[in-house]
Amino acid sequence: MESAENTNKITILDKYLIKQILEIFVMGVAIFTSIIFASDTFITLIKQISEYGIPFNIALTMIVLNLPAVFVMTIPMGVLLATVMTLNKLSLSSEITVMRSCGIGLNRIAKPIFIFAIIMALVGFFINETIVPATTKVSKDLAIWALGQKNIPDGKQNFTFKELNEVSKLKRLFYVGFAEDKVLYNITVLDLAKNDTLQVLQARVGATSPEGWEFNKGAIYTITDNGEVLNTTFFEDSVVQFGVDLSKEMNKDIAREHNFIQLVKYLAKDHSNLDKNTLTSIKIELFEKTAVPITTVVFVLIGVPLAITPPRVRYNRGFLFSILILFTYYLIRALSVSFAEAGTIPPFFGAWTSNIVLTVFGAWIYYKKVFTIE
Repeated sequence: MESAENTNKITILDKYLIKQILEIFVMGVAIFTSIIFASDTFITLIKQISEYGIPFNIALTMIVLNLPAVFVMTIPMGVLLATVMTLNKLSLSSEITVMRSCGIGLNRIAKPIFIFAIIMALVGFFINETIVPATTKVSKDLAIWALGQKNIPDGKQNFTFKELNEVSKLKRLFYVGFAEDKVLYNITVLDLAKNDTLQVLQARVGATSPEGWEFNKGAIYTITDNGEVLNTTFFEDSVVQFGVDLSKEMNKDIAREHNFIQLVKYLAKDHSNLDKNTLTSIKIELFEKTAVPITTVVFVLIGVPLAITPPRVRYNRGFLFSILILFTYYLIRALSVSFAEAGTIPPFFGAWTSNIVLTVFGAWIYYKKVFTIE
Protein backbone atom coordinates (compact mmCIF):
# COMPACT_ATOMS: atom_id res chain seq x y z
CA MET A 1 0.00 0.00 0.00
CA GLU A 2 2.79 2.43 0.93
CA SER A 3 4.64 1.56 -2.26
CA ALA A 4 1.56 2.37 -4.36
CA GLU A 5 1.08 5.67 -2.54
CA ASN A 6 4.77 6.52 -3.01
CA THR A 7 4.54 5.74 -6.74
CA ASN A 8 1.44 7.92 -7.03
CA LYS A 9 3.21 10.72 -5.15
CA ILE A 10 6.17 10.59 -7.53
CA THR A 11 3.83 10.66 -10.56
CA ILE A 12 2.15 13.79 -9.20
CA LEU A 13 5.58 15.33 -8.66
CA ASP A 14 6.57 14.57 -12.27
CA LYS A 15 3.37 16.12 -13.62
CA TYR A 16 3.83 19.16 -11.41
CA LEU A 17 7.43 19.73 -12.57
CA ILE A 18 6.65 19.15 -16.25
CA LYS A 19 3.73 21.59 -16.08
CA GLN A 20 6.01 24.27 -14.59
CA ILE A 21 8.72 23.52 -17.18
CA LEU A 22 6.32 23.57 -20.15
CA GLU A 23 4.85 26.98 -19.30
CA ILE A 24 8.25 28.67 -19.15
CA PHE A 25 9.58 26.63 -22.10
CA VAL A 26 6.86 27.92 -24.45
CA MET A 27 7.46 31.47 -23.21
CA GLY A 28 11.24 31.06 -23.62
CA VAL A 29 11.01 29.74 -27.19
CA ALA A 30 8.67 32.62 -28.08
CA ILE A 31 11.04 35.21 -26.53
CA PHE A 32 14.22 33.87 -28.12
CA THR A 33 12.53 33.40 -31.50
CA SER A 34 11.28 37.00 -31.36
CA ILE A 35 14.78 38.26 -30.48
CA ILE A 36 16.36 36.40 -33.41
CA PHE A 37 13.63 37.65 -35.75
CA ALA A 38 13.94 41.24 -34.55
CA SER A 39 17.75 41.35 -34.68
CA ASP A 40 18.68 39.24 -37.70
CA THR A 41 15.71 38.19 -39.78
CA PHE A 42 14.11 41.59 -40.32
CA ILE A 43 17.49 43.07 -41.24
CA THR A 44 17.72 40.32 -43.86
CA LEU A 45 14.17 41.17 -45.01
CA ILE A 46 15.04 44.85 -45.51
CA LYS A 47 18.27 43.93 -47.33
CA GLN A 48 16.46 41.55 -49.68
CA ILE A 49 13.87 44.21 -50.54
CA SER A 50 16.22 47.21 -50.88
CA GLU A 51 19.41 45.64 -52.29
CA TYR A 52 18.10 42.75 -54.38
CA GLY A 53 14.69 44.12 -55.31
CA ILE A 54 12.84 41.03 -54.01
CA PRO A 55 9.10 41.77 -53.59
CA PHE A 56 7.88 42.16 -50.00
CA ASN A 57 5.51 39.16 -50.13
CA ILE A 58 8.27 36.89 -51.48
CA ALA A 59 10.76 38.11 -48.85
CA LEU A 60 8.18 37.60 -46.08
CA THR A 61 7.43 34.07 -47.34
CA MET A 62 11.16 33.29 -47.27
CA ILE A 63 11.37 34.47 -43.65
CA VAL A 64 8.42 32.26 -42.62
CA LEU A 65 10.11 29.32 -44.36
CA ASN A 66 13.20 29.94 -42.20
CA LEU A 67 11.17 29.57 -38.98
CA PRO A 68 11.88 25.82 -38.52
CA ALA A 69 15.65 26.50 -38.59
CA VAL A 70 15.16 29.20 -35.92
CA PHE A 71 13.15 26.78 -33.75
CA VAL A 72 16.05 24.30 -33.85
CA MET A 73 18.23 27.03 -32.30
CA THR A 74 15.71 28.27 -29.74
CA ILE A 75 14.55 24.88 -28.39
CA PRO A 76 17.77 24.39 -26.32
CA MET A 77 17.52 28.02 -25.12
CA GLY A 78 13.90 27.53 -24.07
CA VAL A 79 14.70 24.30 -22.20
CA LEU A 80 17.58 26.00 -20.37
CA LEU A 81 15.44 28.98 -19.35
CA ALA A 82 12.60 26.71 -18.21
CA THR A 83 14.95 24.50 -16.18
CA VAL A 84 16.74 27.30 -14.36
CA MET A 85 13.68 29.49 -13.78
CA THR A 86 11.53 26.60 -12.52
CA LEU A 87 14.08 25.10 -10.12
CA ASN A 88 15.13 28.53 -8.89
CA LYS A 89 11.50 29.40 -8.16
CA LEU A 90 10.93 26.08 -6.32
CA SER A 91 14.12 26.60 -4.37
CA LEU A 92 13.18 30.15 -3.28
CA SER A 93 9.69 29.01 -2.17
CA SER A 94 11.34 26.19 -0.13
CA GLU A 95 9.47 23.54 -2.14
CA ILE A 96 12.73 21.72 -2.93
CA THR A 97 13.58 21.75 0.80
CA VAL A 98 10.19 20.17 1.54
CA MET A 99 10.71 17.54 -1.19
CA ARG A 100 14.14 16.64 0.20
CA SER A 101 12.74 16.38 3.72
CA CYS A 102 10.24 13.85 2.33
CA GLY A 103 13.11 11.75 1.01
CA ILE A 104 12.99 12.96 -2.61
CA GLY A 105 16.57 13.79 -3.64
CA LEU A 106 17.75 16.39 -6.13
CA ASN A 107 18.66 13.67 -8.60
CA ARG A 108 15.06 12.39 -8.56
CA ILE A 109 13.70 15.92 -8.93
CA ALA A 110 15.90 16.44 -12.00
CA LYS A 111 14.84 13.14 -13.64
CA PRO A 112 11.64 14.40 -15.39
CA ILE A 113 13.54 17.51 -16.51
CA PHE A 114 16.21 15.37 -18.19
CA ILE A 115 13.50 13.24 -19.83
CA PHE A 116 11.83 16.42 -21.13
CA ALA A 117 15.19 17.67 -22.43
CA ILE A 118 15.85 14.39 -24.27
CA ILE A 119 12.40 14.54 -25.88
CA MET A 120 13.00 18.16 -26.97
CA ALA A 121 16.43 17.19 -28.33
CA LEU A 122 14.77 14.50 -30.46
CA VAL A 123 12.13 16.99 -31.61
CA GLY A 124 14.86 19.46 -32.60
CA PHE A 125 16.78 16.74 -34.45
CA PHE A 126 13.59 15.63 -36.26
CA ILE A 127 12.80 19.20 -37.37
CA ASN A 128 16.38 19.73 -38.54
CA GLU A 129 16.43 16.44 -40.47
CA THR A 130 13.01 16.61 -42.15
CA ILE A 131 11.41 20.05 -42.18
CA VAL A 132 14.45 22.37 -42.40
CA PRO A 133 15.93 20.83 -45.61
CA ALA A 134 12.57 21.12 -47.41
CA THR A 135 11.82 24.71 -46.32
CA THR A 136 15.41 25.84 -47.01
CA LYS A 137 15.23 24.47 -50.57
CA VAL A 138 11.91 26.24 -51.22
CA SER A 139 13.24 29.49 -49.70
CA LYS A 140 16.38 29.40 -51.88
CA ASP A 141 14.38 28.65 -55.02
CA LEU A 142 12.11 31.61 -54.26
CA ALA A 143 15.13 33.89 -53.76
CA ILE A 144 16.78 32.83 -57.02
CA TRP A 145 13.49 33.07 -58.92
CA ALA A 146 12.85 36.57 -57.53
CA LEU A 147 16.39 37.69 -58.41
CA GLY A 148 15.87 36.56 -61.97
CA GLN A 149 12.40 38.13 -62.23
CA LYS A 150 13.22 41.61 -60.95
CA ASN A 151 14.39 43.04 -64.32
CA ILE A 152 11.55 41.69 -66.46
CA PRO A 153 9.05 44.48 -67.34
CA ASP A 154 5.71 42.84 -68.19
CA GLY A 155 3.80 44.19 -71.18
CA LYS A 156 6.76 46.05 -72.67
CA GLN A 157 7.89 45.58 -76.29
CA ASN A 158 11.27 45.91 -78.04
CA PHE A 159 13.37 46.69 -74.98
CA THR A 160 16.91 45.98 -73.84
CA PHE A 161 18.60 45.53 -70.49
CA LYS A 162 22.26 45.05 -69.72
CA GLU A 163 24.58 43.44 -67.21
CA LEU A 164 27.81 45.19 -66.20
CA ASN A 165 30.98 43.62 -64.84
CA GLU A 166 32.96 44.64 -61.73
CA VAL A 167 34.51 47.69 -63.48
CA SER A 168 31.16 48.86 -64.91
CA LYS A 169 31.93 47.66 -68.45
CA LEU A 170 29.24 46.00 -70.55
CA LYS A 171 29.23 42.24 -69.93
CA ARG A 172 25.95 41.14 -71.55
CA LEU A 173 23.22 42.87 -73.52
CA PHE A 174 19.68 41.47 -73.73
CA TYR A 175 17.27 42.41 -76.52
CA VAL A 176 13.66 41.26 -76.05
CA GLY A 177 10.81 41.42 -78.56
CA PHE A 178 8.14 41.55 -75.85
CA ALA A 179 7.43 40.28 -72.30
CA GLU A 180 4.20 38.82 -70.99
CA ASP A 181 3.55 37.10 -67.62
CA LYS A 182 7.30 37.27 -66.82
CA VAL A 183 8.08 35.28 -70.00
CA LEU A 184 10.38 36.79 -72.64
CA TYR A 185 9.79 36.29 -76.38
CA ASN A 186 12.13 36.72 -79.38
CA ILE A 187 15.30 37.08 -77.33
CA THR A 188 18.81 37.95 -78.44
CA VAL A 189 21.66 37.91 -75.92
CA LEU A 190 25.11 39.35 -76.73
CA ASP A 191 27.64 37.85 -74.32
CA LEU A 192 30.83 39.97 -74.10
CA ALA A 193 32.27 38.19 -71.06
CA LYS A 194 35.23 36.77 -73.03
CA ASN A 195 37.75 39.16 -74.56
CA ASP A 196 38.56 37.23 -77.75
CA THR A 197 35.08 36.01 -78.77
CA LEU A 198 31.49 37.18 -78.89
CA GLN A 199 28.71 34.75 -78.09
CA VAL A 200 25.24 35.39 -79.50
CA LEU A 201 22.21 33.52 -78.21
CA GLN A 202 18.88 33.72 -80.00
CA ALA A 203 15.70 32.05 -78.74
CA ARG A 204 11.96 32.27 -79.26
CA VAL A 205 11.07 31.97 -75.58
CA GLY A 206 12.96 32.57 -72.33
CA ALA A 207 12.13 32.61 -68.62
CA THR A 208 13.94 32.51 -65.29
CA SER A 209 14.09 29.44 -63.05
CA PRO A 210 16.04 28.43 -59.90
CA GLU A 211 18.64 26.83 -62.20
CA GLY A 212 19.12 29.99 -64.33
CA TRP A 213 17.62 31.27 -67.61
CA GLU A 214 15.63 28.67 -69.54
CA PHE A 215 15.61 29.24 -73.31
CA ASN A 216 13.52 27.29 -75.84
CA LYS A 217 13.95 26.80 -79.60
CA GLY A 218 17.10 28.75 -80.37
CA ALA A 219 20.72 28.80 -81.40
CA ILE A 220 24.07 29.88 -79.98
CA TYR A 221 26.73 31.44 -82.24
CA THR A 222 30.37 31.92 -81.25
CA ILE A 223 32.00 34.74 -83.27
CA THR A 224 35.59 35.99 -83.30
CA ASP A 225 36.65 39.63 -83.22
CA ASN A 226 36.98 39.67 -87.07
CA GLY A 227 33.41 38.40 -87.53
CA GLU A 228 34.25 34.75 -88.23
CA VAL A 229 31.67 32.27 -86.93
CA LEU A 230 33.55 29.56 -85.02
CA ASN A 231 30.59 27.30 -84.32
CA THR A 232 26.83 27.21 -84.23
CA THR A 233 24.73 25.17 -81.81
CA PHE A 234 20.99 24.67 -82.19
CA PHE A 235 18.88 23.64 -79.20
CA GLU A 236 15.32 22.88 -78.17
CA ASP A 237 15.87 23.65 -74.49
CA SER A 238 18.88 25.24 -72.80
CA VAL A 239 19.61 26.55 -69.30
CA VAL A 240 22.12 29.42 -69.04
CA GLN A 241 23.05 31.54 -66.02
CA PHE A 242 22.69 34.97 -67.61
CA GLY A 243 21.87 38.21 -65.84
CA VAL A 244 22.55 37.12 -62.26
CA ASP A 245 25.52 35.27 -60.78
CA LEU A 246 23.76 32.62 -58.73
CA SER A 247 26.77 30.53 -57.71
CA LYS A 248 26.98 31.97 -54.21
CA GLU A 249 23.23 31.63 -53.71
CA MET A 250 23.34 28.03 -54.91
CA ASN A 251 26.12 27.06 -52.45
CA LYS A 252 25.06 29.20 -49.48
CA ASP A 253 22.69 26.75 -47.77
CA ILE A 254 23.98 23.39 -49.01
CA ALA A 255 24.22 21.95 -45.48
CA ARG A 256 20.74 23.06 -44.46
CA GLU A 257 19.23 21.61 -47.64
CA HIS A 258 20.40 18.09 -46.73
CA ASN A 259 19.79 15.89 -43.71
CA PHE A 260 22.71 14.18 -41.95
CA ILE A 261 22.88 11.06 -44.16
CA GLN A 262 22.43 13.06 -47.38
CA LEU A 263 25.16 15.48 -46.35
CA VAL A 264 27.57 12.61 -45.59
CA LYS A 265 26.96 11.24 -49.10
CA TYR A 266 27.34 14.73 -50.57
CA LEU A 267 30.73 15.22 -48.89
CA ALA A 268 31.88 11.81 -50.13
CA LYS A 269 31.70 13.11 -53.72
CA ASP A 270 34.32 15.19 -55.55
CA HIS A 271 33.94 18.92 -54.76
CA SER A 272 36.85 20.50 -56.60
CA ASN A 273 34.46 23.30 -57.64
CA LEU A 274 34.10 24.42 -53.99
CA ASP A 275 36.76 26.46 -52.24
CA LYS A 276 38.39 25.11 -49.08
CA ASN A 277 36.56 27.50 -46.70
CA THR A 278 33.14 26.55 -48.09
CA LEU A 279 33.93 22.84 -47.79
CA THR A 280 35.14 23.27 -44.19
CA SER A 281 31.98 25.22 -43.28
CA ILE A 282 29.83 22.42 -44.70
CA LYS A 283 31.73 19.83 -42.63
CA ILE A 284 31.24 21.94 -39.47
CA GLU A 285 27.51 22.19 -40.18
CA LEU A 286 27.38 18.42 -40.67
CA PHE A 287 28.61 17.84 -37.10
CA GLU A 288 26.36 20.65 -35.81
CA LYS A 289 23.33 18.64 -36.96
CA THR A 290 23.96 16.35 -33.98
CA ALA A 291 25.70 18.84 -31.67
CA VAL A 292 22.87 21.40 -31.54
CA PRO A 293 20.12 18.96 -30.39
CA ILE A 294 22.47 17.45 -27.77
CA THR A 295 23.01 20.99 -26.43
CA THR A 296 19.48 20.75 -24.98
CA VAL A 297 20.55 17.99 -22.56
CA VAL A 298 23.90 19.70 -21.84
CA PHE A 299 22.07 22.88 -20.80
CA VAL A 300 19.96 20.90 -18.31
CA LEU A 301 23.06 19.21 -16.89
CA ILE A 302 24.64 22.57 -16.12
CA GLY A 303 21.37 24.39 -15.36
CA VAL A 304 20.03 22.07 -12.64
CA PRO A 305 22.86 22.57 -10.09
CA LEU A 306 23.14 26.30 -10.80
CA ALA A 307 19.40 26.78 -10.22
CA ILE A 308 19.46 25.35 -6.68
CA THR A 309 19.66 28.54 -4.64
CA PRO A 310 21.27 28.62 -1.19
CA PRO A 311 18.83 29.47 1.66
CA ARG A 312 20.45 32.86 2.24
CA VAL A 313 19.65 34.05 -1.31
CA ARG A 314 16.20 35.62 -1.55
CA TYR A 315 15.95 36.65 -5.21
CA ASN A 316 15.43 34.72 -8.44
CA ARG A 317 18.75 34.31 -10.25
CA GLY A 318 17.31 32.02 -12.91
CA PHE A 319 17.18 34.45 -15.83
CA LEU A 320 20.66 35.81 -15.06
CA PHE A 321 22.13 32.30 -14.95
CA SER A 322 20.40 31.43 -18.24
CA ILE A 323 21.93 34.44 -19.99
CA LEU A 324 25.40 33.68 -18.56
CA ILE A 325 25.24 30.03 -19.69
CA LEU A 326 24.06 31.05 -23.17
CA PHE A 327 26.78 33.72 -23.42
CA THR A 328 29.47 31.20 -22.39
CA TYR A 329 28.15 28.59 -24.82
CA TYR A 330 28.05 30.91 -27.83
CA LEU A 331 31.42 32.47 -26.97
CA ILE A 332 33.10 29.03 -26.92
CA ARG A 333 31.15 28.01 -30.03
CA ALA A 334 32.21 31.14 -31.96
CA LEU A 335 35.87 30.61 -31.03
CA SER A 336 35.87 26.89 -31.88
CA VAL A 337 34.11 27.45 -35.22
CA SER A 338 36.62 30.20 -36.08
CA PHE A 339 39.54 27.89 -35.26
CA ALA A 340 37.98 25.10 -37.33
CA GLU A 341 37.40 27.41 -40.32
CA ALA A 342 41.04 28.51 -40.07
CA GLY A 343 42.15 24.86 -40.09
CA THR A 344 43.62 24.99 -36.55
CA ILE A 345 41.29 22.29 -35.24
CA PRO A 346 39.23 19.60 -37.05
CA PRO A 347 35.62 20.48 -38.08
CA PHE A 348 34.27 17.99 -35.49
CA PHE A 349 35.75 20.00 -32.61
CA GLY A 350 34.55 23.21 -34.23
CA ALA A 351 30.98 21.96 -33.75
CA TRP A 352 31.39 19.99 -30.51
CA THR A 353 33.93 21.92 -28.36
CA SER A 354 31.27 24.07 -26.65
CA ASN A 355 29.24 20.96 -25.75
CA ILE A 356 32.32 19.10 -24.49
CA VAL A 357 33.48 22.00 -22.28
CA LEU A 358 30.01 22.63 -20.78
CA THR A 359 29.42 18.89 -20.27
CA VAL A 360 32.64 18.50 -18.28
CA PHE A 361 31.89 21.58 -16.18
CA GLY A 362 28.21 20.65 -15.81
CA ALA A 363 29.01 17.08 -14.73
CA TRP A 364 31.41 18.37 -12.08
CA ILE A 365 29.02 20.90 -10.52
CA TYR A 366 26.11 18.45 -10.84
CA TYR A 367 28.08 15.87 -8.89
CA LYS A 368 29.09 18.44 -6.28
CA LYS A 369 25.59 19.79 -5.83
CA VAL A 370 23.45 16.67 -6.22
CA PHE A 371 25.49 13.71 -4.97
CA THR A 372 27.98 15.08 -2.42
CA ILE A 373 25.32 17.14 -0.61
CA GLU A 374 22.91 14.21 -0.52
